[in-house]
Amino acid sequence: MASHTPIKPVNLVYGVDDRPPLLITVMLAIQHVLLMSAALIFPVLVVQSVNGTSQEVQGLVSLSMIAGGVGTILQGLKKGPVGSGYLAPEGGSEPFLPAAILAVKTGGYPLMSGMTVVAGLFEALLSQMIRRLRILFPPEVAGVVVFMVGVAIIPVSVTLFFGVDNASDVKQTPSVIVAVITFAVMVGINIWGKGNMRQYCMIIGIIIGYFFAYIFGLFTTSDFEQLSRASLIALPYLGHIGWSFDPAVLFPFLIAGLCASLKCVGDITTCQKINDAGWKRPDLDTIGGGILAEATKTVFGGLIGGMAHTTSSSNIGLSLATGATSRVIAYAIGGIYALLAFCPKISVLFAIMPKPVMGATLIFCVTFMLLSGIQIVTSRMIDTRKIIVIGSAIIFGVSVDMLPGLYSNVHPVLQPLFNSSLTVATVTVLLLNLLFRLGIAKREKIDLAPGEDNYKKIVDFMEIQGGVWGARREVVGRAASAMNEFMESVATLELTSEKVIMEVGFDEFNLDVNIRYQGVLMEFPDARPTEEELLHDENAFIKLSGFLMRHYADRIKSDSKGGACYVQFHFDH
Repeated sequence: MASHTPIKPVNLVYGVDDRPPLLITVMLAIQHVLLMSAALIFPVLVVQSVNGTSQEVQGLVSLSMIAGGVGTILQGLKKGPVGSGYLAPEGGSEPFLPAAILAVKTGGYPLMSGMTVVAGLFEALLSQMIRRLRILFPPEVAGVVVFMVGVAIIPVSVTLFFGVDNASDVKQTPSVIVAVITFAVMVGINIWGKGNMRQYCMIIGIIIGYFFAYIFGLFTTSDFEQLSRASLIALPYLGHIGWSFDPAVLFPFLIAGLCASLKCVGDITTCQKINDAGWKRPDLDTIGGGILAEATKTVFGGLIGGMAHTTSSSNIGLSLATGATSRVIAYAIGGIYALLAFCPKISVLFAIMPKPVMGATLIFCVTFMLLSGIQIVTSRMIDTRKIIVIGSAIIFGVSVDMLPGLYSNVHPVLQPLFNSSLTVATVTVLLLNLLFRLGIAKREKIDLAPGEDNYKKIVDFMEIQGGVWGARREVVGRAASAMNEFMESVATLELTSEKVIMEVGFDEFNLDVNIRYQGVLMEFPDARPTEEELLHDENAFIKLSGFLMRHYADRIKSDSKGGACYVQFHFDH
């Protein structure tokens, strides 16, 4: 299969292969670091689950930041087996949170670290099997995962936006004002900002949000005390480091590794799409490299005593919003994020970010993720099977957030599967996709009689098959046009009086129309017949029709044996 050269979208200022100026790179990296700081709540929650000390919080947070920084750099690598080559910061830990809490409660921090290494090794295994598992990741599955990543962040982002812990507390006017101002500044600059200002929309919004949060008294005395107590430079606390293994918590970590890998598939697919205006399908090579980079970072994080990470969907949304997706930014992000692990005072400044400011930032980025997921799903034709797969996965996924506690009675071993809307939707879409593939033939044929009105018959046939296969509408449309043109030529030129058999096959990368009939072979010349040939050569009109059909197909083959004619229209998919 021929390699595809990405086409840089017009909305990108700095594409994945561009090198922004140093100052702009640093400023863009700081924006991403600010957004990644929201994920520092995950190691804090792990320590709080066992009533750990502030030293343990500082140690787990700092070491997780180092692992996240290294992972972000690894993701940006373009050459070699490790790395997707995209700006895909490693900042989230959502799939690993339930498993990490279970491990800490069962065997302490050493068990969490040891099982994190095991989960990373499992992800590495999945990365090497990605091509064999291609059937699991059609665009509709990847699109649902991307969409549900955004949906999973909505409950957190909305409660933070209003500065509350639950819906019954929504009465804090100052928080709402700060959130609205922060969000409005980000949106306003992103839409109407001039020059480079659009790229800094988030960091400007956060600064203004901090200012108004201070004006409205959303900074507490404990926040300032925490900031003043923190050292400017210090080594991370290492007292909790150790490694152990327990089969009792193996399954939850394997499930977490699987969900993290699928989330990575969705995130890297989004990176591919936003960096290529001619995107057609997920590139499994870069996805495999991205999963391997995440696996390497997860193993590294477990070895140094940090928490596992996944690619940060909100950061990918930020890169789309700012129009800056250069992998050079990833290197800057990774370096800054890892260095901040040794600067407790700056880390605390991120940690005490006011809730409404953090919520406005997340909502701003999530909007781009939701749309990316929808675009990936709708990039292919969809039939009833796929409608059910997509709709059911989203419904059951959303049920986790709409009805908290719905799956609370599930066995503890299976609990990680039902912990979040993302995991439920991911498992549902995978299982239903595999189930509904049963009975789908890779090839279907249609018999057509010359001289009849075959247009609707061909269009309906291709519409149904395109939806069943999940093919791109543009390719199916060209194939249908070629088939119609061929049948019109057969009737007009009287190439045969018998039925024409058309067999259409599809395998994700190729769509082939194989035609068989008894009669005169259609010719498909590379050059248009001359006017002289059209006047004097009785076969010139056959050649002209064949020449016109070359505009539809990417390749055409034809042959005849004993009056049996064979024609193949090939379409790259």
